Amino acid sequence: MKTIITFLLLIVSLSGFSQTTLSGKVVDEKGLPIEGANIFIEGTYDGTASDATGNFSFTTTATGTQVLKITFLTYESFTETIVVENFKNRTIKMKESMNSLDAVVINAGTLEAGDKARVSVLKPLDIVTTAGSAGDIIAALQTLPGTQTVGESGRLYVRGGEADETQTFVDGLRVAQPYGATANNIPTRGRFSPFLFSGISFSTGGYSAEYGEALSSVLLLNTQDEAVQEQTDISLMTLGLGLSNTQKWEKSSLTLNTAYIDLAPYQAAVPQAVDWNRPYQSLSGEAVYRYQFENGLLKVYGAFDASRFDLNQDNLNTDQKDRIDLNNNNFYLNTSYKGILANNWDLTAGLSYGFGQNKIGLNLDHLENVEHASHMKLKLSNRISKKIKLSFGADYFMTKFDEDYNQNLGNTFSSGYDANIAAAYGEMDVFFSKKLAAKVGFRASNNDLLQEFNLSPRASLAYKTGKFSQVSFAYGDFVQAPRADYLKYNHQLETENTAHYILNYEYNRQGKTFRAEAYYKKYNNLVKFDTETPQFNSIYNNSGSGYAKGLDIFWRDNKSFKNLQYWLSYSFIDSQRDYRNFPQEVTPSFIAKHTASIVTKYWINGLRSQVGLTHSFTSGRPYDNPNETTFMNGKTKAYNNLSLSWAYLMSPQKILYLSVSNVLGTQNVFGYEYANTADSNGVYKSKPIIPTADRFIFVGFFWTISKDKKTNQLDNL
Repeated sequence: MKTIITFLLLIVSLSGFSQTTLSGKVVDEKGLPIEGANIFIEGTYDGTASDATGNFSFTTTATGTQVLKITFLTYESFTETIVVENFKNRTIKMKESMNSLDAVVINAGTLEAGDKARVSVLKPLDIVTTAGSAGDIIAALQTLPGTQTVGESGRLYVRGGEADETQTFVDGLRVAQPYGATANNIPTRGRFSPFLFSGISFSTGGYSAEYGEALSSVLLLNTQDEAVQEQTDISLMTLGLGLSNTQKWEKSSLTLNTAYIDLAPYQAAVPQAVDWNRPYQSLSGEAVYRYQFENGLLKVYGAFDASRFDLNQDNLNTDQKDRIDLNNNNFYLNTSYKGILANNWDLTAGLSYGFGQNKIGLNLDHLENVEHASHMKLKLSNRISKKIKLSFGADYFMTKFDEDYNQNLGNTFSSGYDANIAAAYGEMDVFFSKKLAAKVGFRASNNDLLQEFNLSPRASLAYKTGKFSQVSFAYGDFVQAPRADYLKYNHQLETENTAHYILNYEYNRQGKTFRAEAYYKKYNNLVKFDTETPQFNSIYNNSGSGYAKGLDIFWRDNKSFKNLQYWLSYSFIDSQRDYRNFPQEVTPSFIAKHTASIVTKYWINGLRSQVGLTHSFTSGRPYDNPNETTFMNGKTKAYNNLSLSWAYLMSPQKILYLSVSNVLGTQNVFGYEYANTADSNGVYKSKPIIPTADRFIFVGFFWTISKDKKTNQLDNL
């Protein structure tokens, strides 16, 4: 045996098969040693790792010119062509990667919700596990700082802006009609089910140049890129029924989701503050089809919603109630593609179309409006170097709105508009180091209806103050065409605009997140009119202005207490506007100076239950009392709402769910309505604007059928 080994060694040595030792030291840019770096010769198994002092040494049978590589997490890979025999005692200095997980993130004004987000304040399941949200994306977002709780509306109001100043996008494409149909002082809901979305980016201001036509904020909803498995979800609720099914193939998948809602049985059991002739009914559905190409992903998202209701509302100006009979039909189609082109260019392209129709009976009169809204999008981006990322693109928005008002006497009044907005933008991310980064860009747009061109610069800067903390600043100019209520009567208006200034501090470590953000917004060119409400004979102009300034604070903790997660939000805002028919600059009726909320979720192992609690508070909101000489001098009492939820896991795939809002039965008042004229005593009669019911009670049974027999909807409740 020894003879054989000796013979083999002799053959190896005679064939010139010898070994060479390579040695050196790996350090960072400050000269400090890096432990655990991987050092190897490309194309071989020869290599080692650096020790605690950064030193390394290994032998190789390779000779002559070779490629040496050194890699280490959070640092740029080092590659150098060497001569093996000459590589001795070299010191290699590595540069920190600009894209590592602990690098600075530009996020002033943005709240991320999603498992893929670098800095996430909410997870997707949080949208529907929040007590009191009743599965509504908008209701869950109202527990975040920067938002206002406007209970009589149900829409999203952000940092002094009205609801229509927030634009909604699905997979980067605009949704022109994001809310369900409603009547005056009857809250609505967002149209979209949270079950189909993997992540949410909620910008409270200072958002990217990629998005436009929003004065205050943008809400970005991203549908799921891939279905996990085939499954069916069945929902039996006190409000109606729901059914969802997912089919999955090798390169594609299809998810269908439908729901029928009828509030009649519920409202018969729970006393209502609304005189219903026919309670709210709706049939809705959603579908997402995904196809994975070799270098790209195609997604097609479609949603429809048909709803109706009939009610009577008190009218302080007459002895009779007003009857409102509404039928709404809505359809939204969205097709998007994301892929990789040559030379590492990323392509994003898409097209969306929205159709909204309202048929409204107003006593004996009839009103019908129809909106067609389309959005075409093209975006290209590339990381042209390790420190610079470039993106640019174009948008084209098309909106056609028509409205006919038919009086019982036979007169018909028609109004509407047809507007096209072409926009282009460019943006560049510059990473000076892992600690310092900037984003600069612009957005140019042209509105053919208003015959107006706008150029809006955007810029932000972020600096990492510590391993887990950073500060950032954002500035931007933003423009938006006036709302349909004005444009349908007057095409000579100008674009409204605002400037945002945002200073942000964020700390994020091991399940704990703290954010503090100060902001200032200046509004110009706001629309004013001279009548009680916008009318065809109103005199309109763009002389309105305003401001909003404040502080938002957010704290979330998922780690300190076992099985418990919670977050706290607080917002202070000082905002005034001179717009609409206001005689002077005052705080609008939808703004409360102080807003706070606490959301908790606790899992009880012994009871196989998840218990949730949400408490929302806002200070009093202003309102105008014509019985006083000072405009907008009234102030409502503070708003309080304590909501509870309980999810019981009956079996691995069956859940019983209960949610109760306003458990304490607090008599909240959102404001007051007044008669147009004074009575014989010179007093304007009034009535409070209150919730449709003291409490909202929801009971549901949710059953999931899947191959693994374990998946359930607990994370979605």
